[in-house]
Amino acid sequence: MSDYCSNFNKGLLNDIHNNYHNYTYGFPENNDNKLFEKLVLEINQAGLSWEIILKKYKELYKAYSGFNIIKVANYRNSEIKELLENKGIIRNKLKIFSIIYNAKVILEIQSNHESFKLWLDKHSFLNIEDWIKLFKTKFKFTGYNITKEFLLSSGYIEGAHKKNCKVYKEILRKCPKWYKK
Repeated sequence: MSDYCSNFNKGLLNDIHNNYHNYTYGFPENNDNKLFEKLVLEINQAGLSWEIILKKYKELYKAYSGFNIIKVANYRNSEIKELLENKGIIRNKLKIFSIIYNAKVILEIQSNHESFKLWLDKHSFLNIEDWIKLFKTKFKFTGYNITKEFLLSSGYIEGAHKKNCKVYKEILRKCPKWYKK
């Protein structure tokens, strides 16, 4: 996604990318389910193009109960079977089981830290290497790229947009964790 802003400024992005670039990518989130959504999308994207994920968004949203952490954490064999048979989503068993596992971890984090967001905020001073180590101790299927993209897309680290991108100024108005006034 390093060319996202350049491609946007040149008018090379289609509508699905324009919407994501302009209204979602890099914007800080305050809602735990929205943060979980971003993590789910990044996990699903591993090894695939971002466009595939954006095109499958509606199906992913529906399949993962609107990215409701509590519901996903409580998926049983019947829901897992539905996910594995759903041709509208990424049917990778490792990704599906990791997402369910991660939902359970987030519930645990919420019980110990009030919210997933507050837990992330508590660690917002970390550099990328330490973020990755932290995520690897807590979550499944969160290597370097997934963790970095999750943090970029959620506004925890700088770099989602170039400084000359019009969206960069919009993000600064939302005071992302990396921004120091």
